[in-house]
Amino acid sequence: MERRNFLRGAVIGTSVAAFGGTLMRGAAYAAPAQNGPSPYGSLGAADANGIQLPSGFTSRVIARSGQTVSGTSYSWHNAPDGGACFADGSGWIYVSNSEINPGGGASAVKFNSSGTITSAYRILSNTRQNCAGGATPWNTWLSCEEVSLGYVYETNPWGGTSTRRDAMGKFKHEAAAADPVRQVIYLTEDESNGCFYRFIPTTWGNLSSGTLQVLVAGSGTSGSFTWQNVPDPDGSPTATRSQVSGAKHFNGGEGCHYAGDTVWFTTKGDNRVWQLNLLNSTYELAYDDSLVNPGPAPLTGVDNITGSSSGDLFVAEDGGNMEICIITPNDVVAVFLRITGQSSSEITGPAFSPNGQRLYFSSQRGTSGSSSGGITYEVTGPFRS
Repeated sequence: MERRNFLRGAVIGTSVAAFGGTLMRGAAYAAPAQNGPSPYGSLGAADANGIQLPSGFTSRVIARSGQTVSGTSYSWHNAPDGGACFADGSGWIYVSNSEINPGGGASAVKFNSSGTITSAYRILSNTRQNCAGGATPWNTWLSCEEVSLGYVYETNPWGGTSTRRDAMGKFKHEAAAADPVRQVIYLTEDESNGCFYRFIPTTWGNLSSGTLQVLVAGSGTSGSFTWQNVPDPDGSPTATRSQVSGAKHFNGGEGCHYAGDTVWFTTKGDNRVWQLNLLNSTYELAYDDSLVNPGPAPLTGVDNITGSSSGDLFVAEDGGNMEICIITPNDVVAVFLRITGQSSSEITGPAFSPNGQRLYFSSQRGTSGSSSGGITYEVTGPFRS
């Protein structure tokens, strides 16, 4: 595959939440990534929380499903899933979905400037199987229902109102990523023959109306793409993924991340990370576990994805070895951390604090293997910048 370099520009705006908690600058990518040594070094022995980390990093438990969040009176939700961080003055907020049905919804934990938890609370209720989502540049959280004919809900990380955004389509939503340059929201679909979409709001910053489009491309793993309008975003009686001839289908769309004229999204069904190069409307593979040579591939069960200020992509595993792996700007894929003793779980919701010094994520089912056993963590250490 031809190796091409793409620049990721500096973040525009005042809040890193606009890009899902990343401050990517000037990192060049070629594809697909290959095995190599981690820039953070090898993993140490498991700590008291059962997490293997590189030297200099530490972990702490932020919340456990069904238990009161430390320092608050709020009981954390079951099956924590997708998440994001939002700046809150000198502190920040981490929001987390609940992938249960019925009930669903999302919660938030607020931190002060020193990282101390100051409050926790519900921000969305009475929805269905809220899996992933995405942050907007205007500091709201898009919580996505991973059910047939599911909706996107726009929620306030500080609490208060939440609004169903029907115009963004009814399908098995997974993740969302905002592109403030083109003023669109990208959306993944968790179906074995799902599609990749973008929503163009009538007015940027207002998701109440707009146009839903689907990516149209050939059957290969690289090439050019275009967008076509979805005639009926309501998805009934014909599913959105079946309405446009030539729409490209992907095997189980999962996480989605935008930075600097590039959008990445993952497909769990074939353990791939796809890269859309928006300046020239081409796509290619950023990672494919079957193309790692020599093997074995370190990253399997490819799921949620986020980015750091260094340009590293952080990809969580659903299954695999319960790892978060990184893909570096030099196209090296390596293990960053591993959770031990939780083989019946999956890692969800990776997101960086606004200053890039803390990484949040969850083990959805923890040691019990049940949705009531979820654990949300924070990892602190010398992240690259």
